[in-house]
Amino acid sequence: MILLEINNNIVEEALRSRLSSPKPEAIDIKVADFDGCIFHVGNKDGDKSKIIVSISLKFYKQLQQHGADELIKQIYGEFLTQPEPGFDVTLLLDLDKLPEDKEPLIKKIGLLKRNCFASVFERYFNFLEKEEESKETAVIHYREDETMYVEAKADRVTIIFSTVFKDDDDVIIGKVFMQEFKEGRRASQTAPQVLFSHKEPPRELEGTDAARGDNIGYITFVLEKRHTNLKARENTINLIHTFRNYLHYHIKCSKAYLHSRMRAKTTDFIKVLNRARPEVKTVEKKTITGRTFTRQ
Repeated sequence: MILLEINNNIVEEALRSRLSSPKPEAIDIKVADFDGCIFHVGNKDGDKSKIIVSISLKFYKQLQQHGADELIKQIYGEFLTQPEPGFDVTLLLDLDKLPEDKEPLIKKIGLLKRNCFASVFERYFNFLEKEEESKETAVIHYREDETMYVEAKADRVTIIFSTVFKDDDDVIIGKVFMQEFKEGRRASQTAPQVLFSHKEPPRELEGTDAARGDNIGYITFVLEKRHTNLKARENTINLIHTFRNYLHYHIKCSKAYLHSRMRAKTTDFIKVLNRARPEVKTVEKKTITGRTFTRQ
């Protein structure tokens, strides 16, 4: 299976082309990412030597409640500036004051969305590290009809994704994927426990306004200390925050593969039917005058 990239390649390429140019060039692009995320890369007040990178997330205010501003300041520090109107975070790059090796900075900016999302995980992973229980459950409406819930107990962190399946076929294929995750845990005892429920939310969400319906699914990850310790948490965050997109991407790929196989099989059946047509035998005869004619 394919793991989705956690960085934004378009933003990185745009920065790489401008930062490597010997002469400052104008730039003004907007990039749409998953989950309604918008990036803007442009020049500060028309100054070609100053580049701003801004991000807009519909759920950023919910992330702020869990330390998003503090984490972004810790990671980007000196590059932070007043956010552009309509955006949540803005970074300012002065081309005259950049380090000689610009590639690590470009990579870091490409992870801006990931680092915004990481704040809620960092907070609840720290609860588990201290063996403390969170007093509240984090509720992040990361899409219009979809929500992520994060809760910390003294011995585990539970992350629940609600997701909407547009087609009935998506539910069936989604269940197959979830079964594969369960089978994967049998092969590796260090893998986190993964649960899937359809129509009804899991017990952890009883008493909440969690959505119910035939096209609603809930995926639950139960993370233990070995998944959230300082050594493993970066990789855990990288994988977990893209899971919803990962699931639906592979559902679409599976459907496309099935359709291609069905079309190929249909073509084979048509060839068989064409070969199965009876051959028409013709007999050549002659008249008394010597003329020839064919008879079927």
